[in-house]
Amino acid sequence: MAPSVSVAQYYAGKNVFITGSTGFMGKVLVEKLLRSCPDIGNIYLLLRPKKGQNSKERLDDFINNRVFDRLHSEAPHQLSKLRLVAGDILQAGLAASAEDVAELMRETHVLFHCAACVRFDQSIRDAVRLNTGGTQKILSLAEKMEKLEVFVHVSTAYCRCELDTLEERLYGSKHQPRHVMDTVEWMDDELLRHLEPKIIDPQPNTYAYTKSLTEELVSQYEGKFPIAIARPSIVTASFKEPIPGWVDNLNGPTGLLVGAGKGVIRTMHCNADYKADVIPVDLVVNGCILLAATTAVDKPKEIQVCNISESGLNPLTWGRAIDMGRKHVKDYPFSVCLWYPGGSCKSSWLQHQLALFFTHLLPAYFIDLIMYLTGNKTFMVKIQKKVSMGLDVLQYYTTKEWDFKNDNFLALRKKVSKEDDEVFYTDIKQINWDLYIRDYIKGAREFCCKEPPATLPQARKLSRQ
Repeated sequence: MAPSVSVAQYYAGKNVFITGSTGFMGKVLVEKLLRSCPDIGNIYLLLRPKKGQNSKERLDDFINNRVFDRLHSEAPHQLSKLRLVAGDILQAGLAASAEDVAELMRETHVLFHCAACVRFDQSIRDAVRLNTGGTQKILSLAEKMEKLEVFVHVSTAYCRCELDTLEERLYGSKHQPRHVMDTVEWMDDELLRHLEPKIIDPQPNTYAYTKSLTEELVSQYEGKFPIAIARPSIVTASFKEPIPGWVDNLNGPTGLLVGAGKGVIRTMHCNADYKADVIPVDLVVNGCILLAATTAVDKPKEIQVCNISESGLNPLTWGRAIDMGRKHVKDYPFSVCLWYPGGSCKSSWLQHQLALFFTHLLPAYFIDLIMYLTGNKTFMVKIQKKVSMGLDVLQYYTTKEWDFKNDNFLALRKKVSKEDDEVFYTDIKQINWDLYIRDYIKGAREFCCKEPPATLPQARKLSRQ
């Protein structure tokens, strides 16, 4: 960016359209733009309609989330800049009104496309419809936007899992996106389920496959308007903003943390010496905000690709993260636990399977037997089956190691002023992992498990018994 233009100055008067605003990253993006860019124009949010709720009620639900507590306190007037666009990314024309679509085409300057299915076990039909088909609908709309200055597509650093090294460049897909989108519409469920492993190979799941496919689709719009692709690695709880440790879902590492803390997860197939390329959500959001602004100002004809990743700058291994989590969960225990927290990661698949049988399955069947004999409803085997399915998906990422090149991400700090570098911080070296894991556990307790700090004394008392 030109040194004379600050990030807040760039966004002044700019209207922003965000898809996926109700997701983990989307909420933080909306909050940060409103709080740190005080003169920003309107922010349009694509939200699916809900029966029995009008637009104002939907917006009220959204802005009453805890993520906006600081904004309510410091600058509540900024929330009036939010504009709801009732629609559905899965439907033709987004199922939005003609008036809303016309306003988006007339007024949008910056478009953040964050909407995606992040479930790794989603069927290929559903994953393609949302991740690729949804992006197609947004790109078609973007083509008609009169004032569009930049389109930011949020992808993932794991879009090509078969590669040991992922550079900040486009990688071609083995399939044409439109062919795949057509196929999942006409092919019957049984045949599609049979072909799915062959279609997604060498990717481990439909999430990675459709993210790669969607990048191919986005690349076909190169030159039509400035485009940037943000590829975060494993997005985790916030580092500092809006609340240290804020997280609102049990996806990925958060589910492992809570599962282990509650004593449900006792073993995991994981190489403890491998690096965990995790990056807090506020650093990811700041990177996307900077990427959008710098791309809009520079107006490059080529697509800008940015791997928002740790990449060895402040390394954290899975083993070290687990050890720190084990330490801090003693001070911040969960109120409801099924077993005392414990267990370990196993680099050997066979050792993990044995531990899984003796520490997961046998206790689950034993507990359910007691529940059955006492006339109560059984539940533990069902929980453990879900845990095992989740572990099967995640363990692909804990038994491999990748090298993400992130020169473009690091260069963002050099394109802005020192003041902007502090406001829109992206320096992962600032993170003290021990304190971060502590805040992560506290955040998971409070925001995911709905256990406020006032419950800690009783939880500590129970954990010592």
